[in-house]
Parts: sequence; structure tokens; C-alpha cells
Amino acid sequence: MPSLSPGNIVIMDNLSSYKGVAVRKAIRATGARLLFMPPHSPDLNPIKQVCAKLKLLLRKASARTFYALIDAIGDICQLYQPNECQTYFNGAGYRSD
Repeated sequence: MPSLSPGNIVIMDNLSSYKGVAVRKAIRATGARLLFMPPHSPDLNPIKQVCAKLKLLLRKASARTFYALIDAIGDICQLYQPNECQTYFNGAGYRSD
């Protein structure tokens, strides 16, 4: 089971149930930081940019069976470099401390 450690960052969307005091206290009690994503905007949401790239590359892969699709997703995930992922988050306004 995943656990939080001091220095971890938890990024959550703006769902009202995530904003409860108990949730915030539980996360902060571990020493982790809590950040909320900006209000919904595909331009500011890094996961939307990642998914757009994934969908584009999946279309190009033309996988037409379940197993071909799984293989294609595995291959495509290897194309996401750590610096590219960091760029998505930086572009959304999340700093790398």
C-alpha cells in the first residue's frame, strides 16, 4: 500500500470532497505537501496534455486488438522522458523545488 513521506507532494483536483479538513490534516501530518490543481482548463492540466499525446500516438500505432493495444501503450509510455514530464508540470505552474 502506498504511503506518504516527508517531502512527497500530493496533487489533487478541485473536487469538493478532497478539500475537507481531515484530508488536508492527514496529508500534512505525514510531512507531505498538498497542492490543488488550478480550476479546470485543458491548457493548465498536465494530464490532458499527456493524454492528447498518448491518443495521437495510439492512433498512429493502429493497434486493433486488446494485446496490440496493451503493447502499444507500453511502447508509447517509454517515449515520455522525465524532463518532458517535468515540463508538463512546470507549464501548469507547479514548481520543482
